[in-house]
Amino acid sequence: MSQQEAIINKIAQDKIDFDPGIQLLLENPEYNFKSIFTALINYIFNAIPEKTHYNTQTYQNAINTIPLRPTYTPIVLLKRFPTRIAFYKLAELPENENKKILTSLLWIFKVTDTERRNTECKNGCGHFWHELE
Repeated sequence: MSQQEAIINKIAQDKIDFDPGIQLLLENPEYNFKSIFTALINYIFNAIPEKTHYNTQTYQNAINTIPLRPTYTPIVLLKRFPTRIAFYKLAELPENENKKILTSLLWIFKVTDTERRNTECKNGCGHFWHELE
């Protein structure tokens, strides 16, 4: 697991506060938007139990509670389009949207993975990233 992936999972597990965690990712000397974006998408797809359309109540709650203005482009896309299409559209946004995109996706992962840890993984799961110190 890369340092950035460890930070992402620590944020999701409340081992690092959300806002300082975003800053850690953005200010990391190895910062690479595409690799973080790809990791977050993969994490979200794995955390959502409904693999047919990736649209669960937890996912919808995550989108509706992203700590950004609901009028920001990434949030509008996430609310308006099915999950996979929204993610493709996020990847096409200009660079000045990157922080909002990462904030949105990290929040979605935090919410959906918390739900998974509290349900599917409650009695142990073998996911090594759930065992971070």
